[in-house]
Amino acid sequence: MTAPTTAPVRYRPMRFGVTRGVLREGAGGVRYLRAEQPLEPYAKRMTDRLLHWAGTAPNRVFMARRVRNADGSRGDWQQVTYAQALQHARRVGQALLDRGLSAERPVAILCENSLEHALMALGCLYAGIPFSPVSSAYSTVSQDYDKLRHVLETLTPGLVFTTDARAYGRAILAAVPADVEVVLAEGEIAGRKTTPWQQLLDTQATPAVDAAMAATGPETITKFLFTSGSTKLPKAVINTHAMWCANQQQMRQSMPVLADEPPVLVDWLPWNHTFGGNHNVGLTIYNGGTYYIDDGKPTPALIGETLRNLREIAPTVYFNVPTGFEMVAHAMKADPVLRRTLLSRVRMFFYAGAALAQPVWDLLHEVQEAEIGERIVMGTGLGMTESSPFAVFITSPEVKSGYLGLPTPGMELKLVPTEGKTEIRYKGPNVTPGYWRNAEASAECMDEEGFFCTGDAVLWIDDNDIHKGLKFDGRIAEDFKLATGTFVSVGPLRAKIIAAAAPYVWDAVITGLNRNEVGALVFPTPKIRQLAPHLSADAPLREVLESAAVQDHFQDVLDALAKQATGSANRVARLHLMDEAPSIDKGEVTDKGSINQRAVLKHRDALVQALHDDRLPFTLKPHKEKA
Repeated sequence: MTAPTTAPVRYRPMRFGVTRGVLREGAGGVRYLRAEQPLEPYAKRMTDRLLHWAGTAPNRVFMARRVRNADGSRGDWQQVTYAQALQHARRVGQALLDRGLSAERPVAILCENSLEHALMALGCLYAGIPFSPVSSAYSTVSQDYDKLRHVLETLTPGLVFTTDARAYGRAILAAVPADVEVVLAEGEIAGRKTTPWQQLLDTQATPAVDAAMAATGPETITKFLFTSGSTKLPKAVINTHAMWCANQQQMRQSMPVLADEPPVLVDWLPWNHTFGGNHNVGLTIYNGGTYYIDDGKPTPALIGETLRNLREIAPTVYFNVPTGFEMVAHAMKADPVLRRTLLSRVRMFFYAGAALAQPVWDLLHEVQEAEIGERIVMGTGLGMTESSPFAVFITSPEVKSGYLGLPTPGMELKLVPTEGKTEIRYKGPNVTPGYWRNAEASAECMDEEGFFCTGDAVLWIDDNDIHKGLKFDGRIAEDFKLATGTFVSVGPLRAKIIAAAAPYVWDAVITGLNRNEVGALVFPTPKIRQLAPHLSADAPLREVLESAAVQDHFQDVLDALAKQATGSANRVARLHLMDEAPSIDKGEVTDKGSINQRAVLKHRDALVQALHDDRLPFTLKPHKEKA
């Protein structure tokens, strides 16, 4: 009999700009990798792109957000065109110039994504005054405001802007010095003098603000973006016009889909992060696109708003984190309007921030093929705040979890053998000159050749074909040795646990430093309650985790992982389900929601010791007969 043939997978057409790399050898096993194609000319300033689109497409919508109703719900879309954005930028910029603000006294923005936030940022750009969007979590989630104080002490802002007195007033009273002007769009802060936002919008622009814009150049600082503070206090990454514009041109060449037509985004990613604020807002301005602010988030309470927006607005490219794609994928399966709208003209999906579990990938493909008869390319790559952020991108539609691809044009990668792995380092016009007011950290992050040391490890996708590019191999700083001297590669092992236990695991912290075996502290998702339907919806999480149904399920997961293990370094020998969420104040979780392995291990050392000394109740171990 002839074996059945598998039909070739069809993808919605999408070009890949970089498909070939150039490799050169260095000393001591070091190798250097770049794209075969060169970086094309790019704008000197992001404001040049704003001026271009305000002149050529003045009535095109630049940004929109649903109006908030009196009951807190969201109504119709409020829109700002490119012409209006430029007009507001000039007026706000003039108001900032009148206050004598500068890099030494920049603008700190304490609020979530909003039209007001965008216009304040554009005003800063136009006037040549740096701004810093500060994580909302530092004001609204934190209880001690220590990170907010650190950010403000680093910046010494001359003006603090917020949209919502109710949400941010307490933090402002606690952390913003009394002599710093506070501009407020809504509400009042008892005991604190504030300036109405409308006052800035009503300022009449003069030739002085246009002269200030003309005096800016490629090296002018646009913003300070703070790192997540995974290992230390957050650092202020210097962002310049040259970095941002170079990176946007790099993105256009690696992802030509951005230049094929003005992109349309429906996006929730926060602007204090480089993914949302540099990557997505930047590609909108650079390519004359339209950005719909999504007030939803990938959480049970807010995903409904995201789905509502995606039923109404059809994006041309769609960005999210893995948890968001998981929620959208499940919703699409049962919602024909959502499927029809979201898949109608989207050319590329793109995820970042963590690994996308294979079951989610499979579900997305299943829904896409059933609805439109083809798959949507899932883009991904590697980057960081210090690289603006885009650095590495996939080279074909055949993507698997962990694939990164090849460097974007104009960037060179240095591949350095480090502690049994290969560290990837960056050099290019999109890489930061350093950290603001932190010369020591700036010097530490660069090697002797001027490459930025990322701490990320990589492998070749195919050792025999460099043109397929690289794949992720974890964070070098997270890896450790067992007592046997065997290295444990934390990143890949975490990904295996999350994938094997999807959709019930949010993240896992790997333990076992100087021990004989590897352990795992597992943080569950809310969906874990589905495994124990006999318990009430308000049952304590610990009761759910200790139920027989949940314990039996994770015993099966642990046994399955043990069967796949090839040695002590990738065999999870003990696992404990956590009922206490990681703390943002202790640095156990970053404000973007990613786990900080080292901080969890530090603050929960007693728990880790109990886990490995068999003193922790309800610790699961793989069955020896099944391992």
